[in-house]
Amino acid sequence: MTADPPTTGLPAAETVEALIRQRLSTALGGWRGSIETALPTVVFVVVWQVTDHDVRTAATAAIGLALVLAVVRVVQRSSLQHVLGAVVATAVAAFFAVRSGRAEDAFLPGILTSGAYLVGTVVSILARWPLVGFLVGAGDPRAKEDPFAWRRDEGMVRVCARLTWVLVAVYVVRLAIMVPLYLGAQVTLLGIAKIVLGWPLWVGGVAVMGWMLVSGHTPLEPGEGPGADEDDPKVPPPG
Repeated sequence: MTADPPTTGLPAAETVEALIRQRLSTALGGWRGSIETALPTVVFVVVWQVTDHDVRTAATAAIGLALVLAVVRVVQRSSLQHVLGAVVATAVAAFFAVRSGRAEDAFLPGILTSGAYLVGTVVSILARWPLVGFLVGAGDPRAKEDPFAWRRDEGMVRVCARLTWVLVAVYVVRLAIMVPLYLGAQVTLLGIAKIVLGWPLWVGGVAVMGWMLVSGHTPLEPGEGPGADEDDPKVPPPG
């Protein structure tokens, strides 16, 4: 008797675009994570304004809120993925601001990170390892056995490359707005921009990806997608 193929609870995908839609929905987080990421920035800017530009107090308040959000997650026994990222990002931002004494430096780590991601996404496309492909792989139930199975489908690589250009555009927009504000020491506007250019911009990027995926019909090669046959030579068996 042969084992039943793995199931994911998702309908079988017939095109590359349909499969990527399914996997992106698995890999991306929700609104709660975005709020947990944005709140420390709001607190930092508000406290900085109220305390007459006291960077240390503003940084302490932001870190304190991030830790409270993490404790709430622990008590609720829910995922710490997004809130831990917020805690680390807030701590690094606070370190930069307190060390220099300039509130705008709290936004410098994010700007540098966006610049690094911009370079990384372009390089990933040129190297034919598009970044979106790793998001697709993260949503693959067989990722533990073969996290790079998606690269064996040429159509998948091409579609993921086109989608990764959307990420490039996201980082370009973010840097084009944040860098001038940073150079002009516009702390309040930096706080607003960071929030708007965070989850809302990602939603816009994902919407563009969704339109590209809905309008495309790239055939899916055999052996890809949820519920693929374990005996298919394109998918190595577990163990």
